[in-house]
Amino acid sequence: MAHIKEPEGVDFVVDPTPITESERKRIREIIAYYKATGRKPGIKKSPPKAPKTNHLVSSLKHQH
Repeated sequence: MAHIKEPEGVDFVVDPTPITESERKRIREIIAYYKATGRKPGIKKSPPKAPKTNHLVSSLKHQH
């Protein structure tokens, strides 16, 4: 694994992301399935999010 070189004057801090108990349970289920079958389970993908628009640009478009 490679190390990331920190720019001078910048400190990278990696904190663990808190997860809910339901997320923890789902992760355990996925790991157990993988260990039992050697395959990854089908994971449902969430629908893509709409791209964020700049409010200034969108308001200028509506003025014309």
